[in-house]
Amino acid sequence: MRFVAVLLVVILVSGCAQNNYTTFKSQYEQMALNDIPDYSNLDYWAAHPQKKDPSDSLPTELAKNFHPINKVDVFFIHPTTYLDTTKPYGWNASLKDIKTNISTDFGTILNQASVFNEVGLVYAPRYRQAHIGSYSPIGHADTVKAMAAFELAYEDVKAAFDYYLAHYNNGRPIIIASHSQGSTHAKRLLKEYFDNKPLAKKLVAAYVVGMAINPADYAQIKPCSTPTSVGCICAWRTYKEGYIPDFVEKENYKSIVTNPLSWSDQITQVDRKSNKGSVLYNFKVITPKVAGAINHDGILWTPKPQFFGNFLYTTPNYHIADYNLYYLSVRQNVADRVKTYLSKGENYSTNN
Repeated sequence: MRFVAVLLVVILVSGCAQNNYTTFKSQYEQMALNDIPDYSNLDYWAAHPQKKDPSDSLPTELAKNFHPINKVDVFFIHPTTYLDTTKPYGWNASLKDIKTNISTDFGTILNQASVFNEVGLVYAPRYRQAHIGSYSPIGHADTVKAMAAFELAYEDVKAAFDYYLAHYNNGRPIIIASHSQGSTHAKRLLKEYFDNKPLAKKLVAAYVVGMAINPADYAQIKPCSTPTSVGCICAWRTYKEGYIPDFVEKENYKSIVTNPLSWSDQITQVDRKSNKGSVLYNFKVITPKVAGAINHDGILWTPKPQFFGNFLYTTPNYHIADYNLYYLSVRQNVADRVKTYLSKGENYSTNN
């Protein structure tokens, strides 16, 4: 876990150094004193089409031939970036916390939300995310606090989505995308707003990455089974080949797992040579042939990623790199699904 934290810092620092965005303290001082988000204020969005932010970033190779179509909207829910072990704001992050906001902007928004910037307008709300410790509470009292923290976080996400629907969507197709804690909330958002609901017809696809997804939780929305299935869910959790975390072994269902190289939900194995590009320490650089992909019992395996300095990469848990390892593949797949959706309009089957 210590190395994962170090790697995350490296990614954040390198990404920040490679971009021209600056986060000013005054930006967060304008936020409401009661910390309740006001989604009419762009400061409460980590990414928004009406402002320049790290989701607009491109690796150098992609910037040479960038032709955004912006035919759909992307509602991206970011993962946990409130990591301070002292919990300076309690069980939920403060929206005015500069450290957390910078980690969000130059970590996940840069490395993950940017995947979607060629096909759609990216909206990513800031929300009072639950502290990382909420996933591993000790004792009954902390468990109750953790549950309340997740509930508050989801209420913010829901409020942001409601505001987005009322003021920005204008009937456009929607991609739901998320990672880690963001996927905890995205699972619920999909159930409450899309599954067997009229809005399902607007769902291009959902990329709900880094968390277990029980397919039985949804009556209508199915796992994506082909590279061009629409109205469906893609999900994966990445680990070193042969490694199965204890918590996965205790799961009483097999999670949806989509191979982010073949885009099949069946047992498939794709060699790293077919991986056209990952984004590693330097966001501006695309590195090919880094990681393969193997569907395995509800999780995704890859042989140890191959890149300069990988001997230092000793953890078998590749959670923070779920998007980074397959950056170009995800980017292309999003474009393929959007193309399919637009060709069919709303006349498609959510059963693929």
